[in-house]
Amino acid sequence: MIQHIVLLKLKPDTTDAQKEALAEGLEALRSKIPGIESVSAGDDCSPEGKQHGFNWGFVMAFKDEASRDAYLPHPDHTALATTLLRPIVDDVLVLDF
Repeated sequence: MIQHIVLLKLKPDTTDAQKEALAEGLEALRSKIPGIESVSAGDDCSPEGKQHGFNWGFVMAFKDEASRDAYLPHPDHTALATTLLRPIVDDVLVLDF
């Protein structure tokens, strides 16, 4: 299993509706792209103060590396990134394990 962790620095004017649309879009990918086993997303709520400005994130679990690798260039993933993610994001950090 591959955990795909994505941390976002959202633009200051990002609305709750935009965050919800992104979360719903990510969840919808489960039915469109084989190998996505789970998706969770939300606002940072850590009390540690080590977020370095990243204030929203999501985690996707993939069946295996091949599933993750197929997801990355998939047209539904790139469309979501273009329409829902990039317009509201200043910076992105990705870590997979």
